[in-house]
Amino acid sequence: MPSEQSIVKKLRQLPPQRLAEVEDFVDFLHGREEKRLTQAASKASEPSFAKVWDNDEDAAYDNL
Repeated sequence: MPSEQSIVKKLRQLPPQRLAEVEDFVDFLHGREEKRLTQAASKASEPSFAKVWDNDEDAAYDNL
């Protein structure tokens, strides 16, 4: 795995327009990680909400 220092060294050698591309890619990776964490948290909470979501009284809302 590359070290932080080696990545910084490579970044310093890039022209400014490439740095903008790198920044966009890093933003993309952060967004993907946030989405993954949000999905994991949502999945982990499903058992807690099962009684609320799965009941006859609210069955009419299942088809919305």
